[in-house]
Amino acid sequence: MGRHRTDELDDGYRASESAPRRRSGGSGRGKVLVPLAGAVALAVLLGVAAFVIFNKDHNCSAGKIALRVTASPDIQPALSKIAASYTKATHSIDDKCVEVSVAKESTAKTAVTLAAGKSATDLWVADSSMVIARLRGDEAGAGLPEPSGSVAVSPIVLAAPKSAAAKLAGSLEPSWSGLIAASNVANPDGPGKKIRVLALDPQKNSAGLGALLAAAGAAKAAQVSEKALLGSLKQLSRTLVADPSALLASLTVKSADKKVPLGVATEQNIWAHNTKKPDAQVVPLYPAEGTLFLDFPLLVLTKDAQVQKAAAAFQKELAGDSAVKTLRDYGFRTADGKGGTALSKGEGFKPEAPQALAAPDAKTVASLSQTWSRLNLGTRLLALLDVSGTMALPVPGTQMTRMQAISKIATEGMGLYEANAEIGAWAFSTHLDGQGKDWKELVPVGPLSEQVNGVLRKQALAQQLATVQAKATGDTGLNDTLKAAYKEMLDGYQKDKINVVLVLTDGAGNDDPDGGVSNDEILEYLKSQFDPKRPVSILLIAFGPDAAKGKKQMDAIAQATAGEAFIAKDILGVRDVFLEGMKRRLCAPKCDG
Repeated sequence: MGRHRTDELDDGYRASESAPRRRSGGSGRGKVLVPLAGAVALAVLLGVAAFVIFNKDHNCSAGKIALRVTASPDIQPALSKIAASYTKATHSIDDKCVEVSVAKESTAKTAVTLAAGKSATDLWVADSSMVIARLRGDEAGAGLPEPSGSVAVSPIVLAAPKSAAAKLAGSLEPSWSGLIAASNVANPDGPGKKIRVLALDPQKNSAGLGALLAAAGAAKAAQVSEKALLGSLKQLSRTLVADPSALLASLTVKSADKKVPLGVATEQNIWAHNTKKPDAQVVPLYPAEGTLFLDFPLLVLTKDAQVQKAAAAFQKELAGDSAVKTLRDYGFRTADGKGGTALSKGEGFKPEAPQALAAPDAKTVASLSQTWSRLNLGTRLLALLDVSGTMALPVPGTQMTRMQAISKIATEGMGLYEANAEIGAWAFSTHLDGQGKDWKELVPVGPLSEQVNGVLRKQALAQQLATVQAKATGDTGLNDTLKAAYKEMLDGYQKDKINVVLVLTDGAGNDDPDGGVSNDEILEYLKSQFDPKRPVSILLIAFGPDAAKGKKQMDAIAQATAGEAFIAKDILGVRDVFLEGMKRRLCAPKCDG
C-alpha cells in the first residue's frame, strides 16, 4: 500500500522537517491566516468543481464547430451581437465548442449564389419568405429545404421626411392606392403634381417587391384600371433605388421640383436611418389597407450533421428572451407583432403592429415579378410621322392642325419612355427626300441620353417634333416608308429590348399616285419578315376625322407583326394609347388581335 497523508499536526498542516518551528505566544495572526488559507483553497476547489459541473455539457475537448450564418444587411448587426454573446458563453455539440459568425449579404445576391450552387453558408437568414418561395419554385432552387422558422418581422410602410409629413397628409392619405395614384404617369394632373414617389427595386430588395405586391393587390381590390396600374409601375421604374438607406437619405434632400418626397421601406429601415441620422428624421406612414411584412426566415443549408445540430441550437437561442430583446432593440418586432421601446410612439412609430395583408402565394409573386421585368425591358423605337398635305388641316374643336396634334401626341408619348430608351424619328409623305423616296430621317435611332449634333437625342427629338411641318402637296407614302423602316429595325434588332415601329398618322392610309408598294404587297412583306423569335412589332396611332377610313388596313398591318392599331379620339386619349402599347409588352409576341 502507498503512504497516506495524515494532516494531523498543526491544525491539519504537516510541516516539513526543514520548516521553522512556530513560536509560542505572540499575536495569534498565524492561527487566523492558516484557516483562512484553507478556506481560500477550499473555495478555489469548489469553484473549479462548480465550473466543471456547470460546463459538463459544454466540453470543448474535441475541438470547434464553425457555424457560418449569412443574413440580410438589416438584421445582420443584431444577429452578430447575439452570436458574439452565444459564442462567448461557450456552447458545445459533441464535445466541440460552437463558434458562430454572421456575414452580411443582400438576400437577392444570396439567392443568386444558391441558385448557382456556389453558396458556402450553413444557415441563411433571408429577409422574406417570398424570395425563398420563388427560389424553391425554380428548377435551380428546387432542392432547397423549407424555412425552419422566423427570426423577427418588420412591416413594409410608406416613408416621408418628418419635416414634410404634415404637408403630405393634406395631399394624400397614406395608402397603397394613394401611392398608385401619385405615381401614375398617365395622370399628370393627379396627386403626382405635388408628390415625388421613390421606390425600392423589387428585383434587388424584398421590401420593394412586397410594396409592389401590396400596391397591385390594393389596386385590384379598389378596381383601379390596369392602365392606371401600368402607368404607375412604369413611373416607379424610373425612380428606383437599390438600397433602403440610400432611399431614406434621399427623402430629406431638397429637390428642384419642390415636390414632397414619398418612399417605401420597412419600419426597421426607418428606425436604423433615424438612429444614424438624428438631424434628418424620417417618419413611417402606415398604409390604410394594411401591409405585408418581411419575416426573416431561417434556412439550414449545411449537410454536415454536427453543423446542423449547431444551427438548431443557435436557432433555439434566437427564440430566447435575451435574443428577442436584442432584436427589439434594433427596431424589429416578434412574430406576433410586438415591438420594443425602439418603436415608440414618440419616435413616430405605432406600438401596435399594422394590419397584415394575406401573404401572396409563389405563383402571384412570380407573375408580378415577370410583369415587372417585361414592362421594364429596354425600348428600341422608330417613330414615323405623317407629314402629308392633309396634316395641315385643322382639328375641329381645337386651335391646332392635325400636324400639331400629332406632334403633341408624339411628345407626350415619348415622355413615357425610360431614359435609356433608344428612339429615332422619320417623317413620311411622298418624294420627301428626293424623287421617289417617301421618307426622311429626322433623328437616327439611338439612346435618348446620347448626343446628336451637339444636343441630347431627347432634345433633338423634341425640337423636331415642335418644328415639323406638313408638306402641302404631299401624299401619304406609308407603305414604301413602312417597308424601309421595318428593314431598318430588323437589321438593328436588339434581343434585350422591345423593338417597335410606331406610326403616327391622320389615318388616311396609303395614298401614293406614283404606285410604289401596294397594300397587299406590304402585308405579304411584313408577314414574310416577322419572326416571333426576333419580333419587331408595328403600332399605329391615328388621330383625326379620317382615321376610321383606314382602320381596316391599319389592323391588318398591325396583326401581321403582332402589333396593334389605335384611334385616338382626343389628345388626352393618347396617354391611354401609349399605355396600351406598353401593356403589350406583357404578352408580346403572342398577343391577341
